[in-house]
Amino acid sequence: MKIMVSACLAGENCKYNGGNNRNDRVAALSAGNEVLAVCPEVMGGLPTPRVPCEIRNGTVVRKAGVSCDREYRLGAQRCLEIAMREKPDMIVLQSRSPSCGVKQRYDGTFTGKLVDAPGVTAQLLMEHGFRVVDVEDL
Repeated sequence: MKIMVSACLAGENCKYNGGNNRNDRVAALSAGNEVLAVCPEVMGGLPTPRVPCEIRNGTVVRKAGVSCDREYRLGAQRCLEIAMREKPDMIVLQSRSPSCGVKQRYDGTFTGKLVDAPGVTAQLLMEHGFRVVDVEDL
């Protein structure tokens, strides 16, 4: 089976704070399968570490209101291109991220409040018919 995963879940230090979200369930799922690790934010040109961003009124912004939407959308597009070329059987993404959140993401107020809506990468992949799974649902 071919699986695309958020790179932070595979243990890559690409999270906004420079760390990772290594996940034992992802590691177990990865054993014996082909894994494509992607980080949309890094693929869109953002550094690690980076200022946290959230989606506010449909645009990805930093807390001060500075847009980082172009980088997030570029990273999402690059992930879609990989998915279209590689045709993964399943895509496992990090919860609540403005890029990778599948079911929920932060609401853009930087207060920790969640909304039931996907991040930009998860949404784009789902719109193109890919099987996208929130890591918490593994």
